[in-house]
Amino acid sequence: MDIVLVGGLWLSSSVWDRVASALEALGHRPVPLTLPGQGDGSVSATLDDQVEAVLAAVDGASGRPMVVGHSAACALAWLAADRRPEAVTKVALVGGFPTGDGELYADFFEMRDGVMPFPGWDPFEGPDAADLDDQARKELAAGAIPVPEGVARGVVRLADARRFGVPVLVVCPEFTAAQARELIGAGDVPELARAERVDFVDIDSGHWPMVTQPEELARILAAAADAG
Repeated sequence: MDIVLVGGLWLSSSVWDRVASALEALGHRPVPLTLPGQGDGSVSATLDDQVEAVLAAVDGASGRPMVVGHSAACALAWLAADRRPEAVTKVALVGGFPTGDGELYADFFEMRDGVMPFPGWDPFEGPDAADLDDQARKELAAGAIPVPEGVARGVVRLADARRFGVPVLVVCPEFTAAQARELIGAGDVPELARAERVDFVDIDSGHWPMVTQPEELARILAAAADAG
């Protein structure tokens, strides 16, 4: 199965390299995306541009792909389910949840000169970054691509209720499956509360399992694709 891999804020497609190699060994075709504004050199990219890049990958896939979103890009994966509910076989959400209709995509940190730079490690101290050693932190920070304001402050638009019929896998790194279920049950993730099928799996990592647990993440994604 084709597996579309969409990285979160500041990440280029290269963050998926080891996951992609492991997925290939498990018999799947990984499709790591270079998002507009996050790897193509553009600082004027918008959220709509990124959505179109994900949709182009879905449309160009062989068969019905699984779309994987990491962190903020869980919203992009869910937007693919909204725009292509008949074409997406499953959505996997790694370390995040879908953003609701009418909400800003990722207006989380200070903007400088039209972009949102990586804010350093202070906001991520604790479970998010506990498994990242000094070298991994240096490499991630050095490779971090400032996110264009048009992406971070873009408005998410969801319209097709058929998205709720697309199966979802929530991959739980810095939080547990039990915590994720509790959030959804409490109404804090309305999109997943309405989804018809949501499965959960824990992974022993922080917020960036593609860096610290690439083989295990690949195994989880391959199993989800095989079952989907």
